[in-house]
Amino acid sequence: MTVRVRAARVEDHEAIARVSVAAYEADGQLKGEIPYAATLADVASRVGAGEIYVAVDADEVVLGAVTFVLPGSPFAELSGPGEAEFRMLAVDPVAQGRGVGEALARACVRRAGELGCAAVVICTRDFAAPAQRLYARMGFVRDPGLDWSPMPGVQLLGLRLAL
Repeated sequence: MTVRVRAARVEDHEAIARVSVAAYEADGQLKGEIPYAATLADVASRVGAGEIYVAVDADEVVLGAVTFVLPGSPFAELSGPGEAEFRMLAVDPVAQGRGVGEALARACVRRAGELGCAAVVICTRDFAAPAQRLYARMGFVRDPGLDWSPMPGVQLLGLRLAL
């Protein structure tokens, strides 16, 4: 499958919302009282806060999406001066395991390099083993100083990639 990463367009927003919620539901991140689905589906609020990239197939079908942000963005959770981060990386469950997530993550790392950032910092759920393996392959290392919990029962592990 050919995957191309490009900047998101307004006409992609509905697909981004659908794919984001589906991906997070599929891997168990929306179980219980976690109100994150509404945030994932609100693509318009992300537009002014950072850059949204989509991975598309040859027919321009959205397979995944990610939000790239810099410090000071309302969506920045971890990044400090000279750092970038990406959030809400999501791959349609039917396209998982085909390199879509890696293509999106690499696009964010490239963008951080273009902007002169010294590092990319991200967080992942403590039980998200496939994501943790992907990030480790890309050179991200655990940074326990970045671990945090946005709400009881949700533990996020911090990762850092020096550029």
